[in-house]
Amino acid sequence: MPPQSVVKDSILTTLANSTATVALAKVPQVTLLFWIIKIAATTLGETGGDTVSMSMGLGYLFGTLLFVAALVVFVVLQIKSSRFHPALYWATIIASTTAGTTLADFADRSLGIGYPGGSILLATGLAISLLAWRASLGTISVQSVATPKAEVFYWITITFSQTLGTALGDWVADLPGVGYLGGAMVFAIPLIILAAQYFWTNVSRVALFWAAFILTRPLGATVGDFLDKPLDKGGLDLSRPLATLVLAAFIAACLVLFGQRASKQAH
Repeated sequence: MPPQSVVKDSILTTLANSTATVALAKVPQVTLLFWIIKIAATTLGETGGDTVSMSMGLGYLFGTLLFVAALVVFVVLQIKSSRFHPALYWATIIASTTAGTTLADFADRSLGIGYPGGSILLATGLAISLLAWRASLGTISVQSVATPKAEVFYWITITFSQTLGTALGDWVADLPGVGYLGGAMVFAIPLIILAAQYFWTNVSRVALFWAAFILTRPLGATVGDFLDKPLDKGGLDLSRPLATLVLAAFIAACLVLFGQRASKQAH
């Protein structure tokens, strides 16, 4: 019979290995709740960004500087945190999507790049970010987001996708005969197809995640524009600040009522 100390050491080793196997990433599990909150957050990004730049009359440049500063602060807090915090994570997502809204509007309208030029430029930046992430760490799976380096790549990629979504959503909605509701359908249909592929095919889950993550942003952008744009432009002309507060309350309620767990880190 082995000595008690040997048995104790064996048990501790087994527990340590078990803990390492289920180590948690610093991002939430990708569930239906994740996508519901993501779409609400991206819609909030549109109404919130427009509230500052348009309703408050502070302009796209000020709005961009304000939200980028908030994004930097939240990303630093995310990286310094030792574990996943749902409120902090979604605050960072919201900061990235509001920054994306004002940044895209500033580039498209104030700098005169236009929707097509802005979309192509941002799509290129997004592709470079994903390729650099894959080349550096060997994976772009969100389950690997548990180290500072992975987190930096993650938030850079997300910011590119959020900004691209605004430009792309505005571009599609501005096409003749499309409008905001039509634009929402343009992005909703591919999302439904991606969901079908998730359930009924063996397509890469990583590829499906990023495709869905990118498409939910222009969907949120067009829905946000539909809510707050004037009636003569195809919107409902709702109060931007009020819509922003309602969306923020909805997200908070989802987190309080249902909670979120961290994603298990891939090994």
